[in-house]
Amino acid sequence: MNRNYTTQMDAARRGILTPELEIVARKEQMRPEELMPLVAEGKVAIPANRLHTCLDAQGIGSMLRTKINVNLGVSRDCKDYDVEMEKVRSAVSMGAEAIMDLSSHGDTQPFRRKLTAECPAMIGTVPVYDSVIHYQRDLDTLSARDFIDVIRLHAQDGVDFVTLHCGITRKTIDQIRKHKRKMNIVSRGGSLVFAWMCMTGEENPFYEYYDEILDICREYDVTISLGDACRPGCLADATDVCQIEELVRLGELTRRAWDKDVQVMVEGPGHVPLDQIAANMKVQQTICMGAPFYVLGPLVTDIAPGYDHITAAIGGAVAAMHGAAFLCYVTPAEHLALPNLDDVKQGIIASKIAAHAADIAKGVRGAREIDDKMGDARRALDWEGQWACALDPETARSIRAGRAPEHDDSCSMCGKFCAVRSMNKALNGEHIDIL
Repeated sequence: MNRNYTTQMDAARRGILTPELEIVARKEQMRPEELMPLVAEGKVAIPANRLHTCLDAQGIGSMLRTKINVNLGVSRDCKDYDVEMEKVRSAVSMGAEAIMDLSSHGDTQPFRRKLTAECPAMIGTVPVYDSVIHYQRDLDTLSARDFIDVIRLHAQDGVDFVTLHCGITRKTIDQIRKHKRKMNIVSRGGSLVFAWMCMTGEENPFYEYYDEILDICREYDVTISLGDACRPGCLADATDVCQIEELVRLGELTRRAWDKDVQVMVEGPGHVPLDQIAANMKVQQTICMGAPFYVLGPLVTDIAPGYDHITAAIGGAVAAMHGAAFLCYVTPAEHLALPNLDDVKQGIIASKIAAHAADIAKGVRGAREIDDKMGDARRALDWEGQWACALDPETARSIRAGRAPEHDDSCSMCGKFCAVRSMNKALNGEHIDIL
């Protein structure tokens, strides 16, 4: 396809209306001329690799609908790519806007290419994971050039955004040792970069060769998701020196990317006490100049393994209400295992509830419309209308069907004591039969 611009940011800065921006504006109930300056300034990102031709473009920004990312991918213990593809299809059908392939075993490229050839959701990856797999060599034998070549490979495969842990440097090694974090580094990619620096004595290649990486991203229009290697992995480490110092560096790297017309998202915490979330969002918005914030949770307590989709939804709702733009789902399997199909579903639903609740609180255009339709359907005891509004109509239907009432104009909890039924009859002047 011929195009006279390099990236979505470049086009917006030059006043060129791209097909992707036009699609996003329509979805967000905005005029293109409203959205274009936000993309030009970096406050909205439209991750859209020019080689991902089946993409259904989405915008990510605090003033837009909060988007959901789903992590999946094989591991040495769970190697079935067919199962992962089933998770992808399920996630897309449930409304997930992004899929991140975090595969850490086997031949990853065919799956990655299948995603960008068939999946309409935004596709993201973490190239540092794939470097060890791609070369089939131990971490300390890889060179900076090896890491950069894998970034190019992923760009050529059509991925829309890459998580790169550019913000930790050799200075971070001293900080981690000095400040004695309870959980050290819990970011998988961050720990790999940290270990590589420790073993080789060299600087972080994603930081040292950042300009070259930006050139690759500009060529393919790949959005950089600046990974938070020092995100807190427990409440005790939240908002500490290591996290904030890295965030300051991510702010610098954001500016450098924008100078080359490369779109940026900034990744955030992690595990954060509920009362610190709003401040974390404000600090990020200030330091990173309004770049879209992409958060994992945050999880608001450390003691709920098996239920961390709930702890993450609580934190995610508060984070998005205060400016986070993109929620990475957390499943019940977090900290425990690779998520199965049901875990994926539970994680998506919890994250979508959080995102939607935040969008209502922020006054995002059109966010409340579906809730008002649900209110109308419930008042009319219109069950089909309620299924049409439900985030998960299948589950709602099955619960009702499994505990069916004697009379269809109520449910099995209240029966003829139903307040809605009684009020409808009373206001219509009808006799209210209870017994």
